[in-house]
Amino acid sequence: MYIDGVFSGGGVKGFALIGAYQAIEERGLKFKRIAGTSAGSIIACLIMAGYSSKELLKIMEEIDAIQFLDPRKLLFKNPVSKWILLYFYMGLYKGEALEQWLSVKLAEKGVVTFADLPKESLRVVASDLSRGRILTLPDDLPVYNYDARTFPVAKAIRMSCSIPYFFEPVKLKTQNGTAVIVDGGVLSNFPIWLFWGQNNLRRKERPVLGIKLSAKDENAQQNKIYNAIDLFGALFETMKDAHDARYVSRKHEKDIIFIPVEHTLSTEFSLTEEKKLQLTQIGYETAKSFLKSWCY
Repeated sequence: MYIDGVFSGGGVKGFALIGAYQAIEERGLKFKRIAGTSAGSIIACLIMAGYSSKELLKIMEEIDAIQFLDPRKLLFKNPVSKWILLYFYMGLYKGEALEQWLSVKLAEKGVVTFADLPKESLRVVASDLSRGRILTLPDDLPVYNYDARTFPVAKAIRMSCSIPYFFEPVKLKTQNGTAVIVDGGVLSNFPIWLFWGQNNLRRKERPVLGIKLSAKDENAQQNKIYNAIDLFGALFETMKDAHDARYVSRKHEKDIIFIPVEHTLSTEFSLTEEKKLQLTQIGYETAKSFLKSWCY
């Protein structure tokens, strides 16, 4: 049976999405459309390109998340050099390594641009800081004078994954100047609203299944704030969840798999193989348990 899916962001916690996808495949469910943010957009595009959960598990075993951390070369090595680069480039890492890796993986399935995917099968969320708005790709590309049919999917995913100050933002040249694009999680980390109509009512085309990399609100851990850094982290977490909270009521929770991965940091790129497998297993077991009683 075909369903629509929504994958939340969560940085390296996204390995749990692969496990959830495995359980979904075992249940005989297939995705017709998927919307995703940040890490969720990575898994979403690979699924829409034709990767099975078995193939994604193999890819997971092969990659080291550290390979995606690509800092700019420093001409002079001193304690303040990287902060100077951060000031001018707005990110510690370029983000090009992730985009290039993704380009290769998509090309192996014959996917380069959105025209190579089934029509309306993939929707990716990013944040346009220049205009102060949510950016949905490929839908909003014409607003920036770009043709969705020729726009690289890997570039769109790179835009959705640009964690502020961690990865450099993507700069899109437009007729009105340059748009600065960052991680979709800044404005919508769980874009389930893309598959819900007016008045928060679900569209009746097919069942919608959400996969959220966090516990339910009542089980969520309280932010501990002791200093300015803690305050920034709590501010970011609150900001990225506030918009989506309007769409996730108790009525909708019956269609959402909440995967408890709070003990892993989104930017914990030095994950051990054991930790990756643990995340995958949590995703698999949580999804398998949920699907046993899911009434769609």
